[in-house]
Amino acid sequence: MLAMVGVATWLNDYEIILPEIAALTTGTWIYHKSDWVSQPLKIFLAPSGTAVIGFVVNQLPINYPEKILLTLLFVLILLKGLHSVLAPSFATGLLPIIVNATHMSFIVAIFAFTLILMAGVLIAGLQKGQPMPEPIQLKHMVLFAIAAVIWVAAVWLSGHPQMAGIPPVFVVFFEVIQKPKYAGKMAIKQIIALSGAATFGVVVHVFIASWLLTTLISLPLVFLLLQLLRIKLPAAYAFPPLALVLPAEMFHTLPIAAVLASCLLLGMAYGYKKVAPMVSGFFANRRQVAPDQEN
Repeated sequence: MLAMVGVATWLNDYEIILPEIAALTTGTWIYHKSDWVSQPLKIFLAPSGTAVIGFVVNQLPINYPEKILLTLLFVLILLKGLHSVLAPSFATGLLPIIVNATHMSFIVAIFAFTLILMAGVLIAGLQKGQPMPEPIQLKHMVLFAIAAVIWVAAVWLSGHPQMAGIPPVFVVFFEVIQKPKYAGKMAIKQIIALSGAATFGVVVHVFIASWLLTTLISLPLVFLLLQLLRIKLPAAYAFPPLALVLPAEMFHTLPIAAVLASCLLLGMAYGYKKVAPMVSGFFANRRQVAPDQEN
């Protein structure tokens, strides 16, 4: 991550700063997340494909919230087609819209850094012995789409459309809705981690203009926060570099946007995990009662 920011500083090109590479690097090379490293080729294909999607959608003559929703939909379809659950792909899809990327340097950077990550996984053999992830279920795709529409519509109608795209929160939401269980304590910890990471990124950058120094200070702060919370959350590492590339109107609202988006989306995930088993159990009991009544 520091190398990326250093190159961006040297070339004076903020489009080379790719926040989600921090999350991908942490999740693959450090945490060895099985559902990420089990398919090395897709570490390159999924983020690169979604980055192209976001780059193309950004050229369309539609407003910002519509671009966010359209990109999220296409990313879902691509991940389904690739049989991938690589959640950071949502962030690489949203980033070109958020920063209004117009130069091919953005696409080249995505291709280059995801190739490096894929190569690192293959060279280290991290994929060996890892179970293949479960494919995305349709019900989870529908839940993700509904939640995204609710969030985007809420900020749009409230007069803050620039808050529609909060990539790290969408990444975590996509991951937790696919888990069999989601405890309330974990939801609270993740909300604190995401909100804290966003705050670190903004506050440090307010006092330190240098991209490299901001990254050098804020990423260790995120690490310490996650250690205190005793959780592993790669997406949190994307917030400090995200603060570096945000437009001015989004920069100062990032912490509050992170809090609101985390509370809404992760709250919905928690509610879904609590309600879904009860609904399934209700209908299962109904099916059992029906044959008994016939007999």
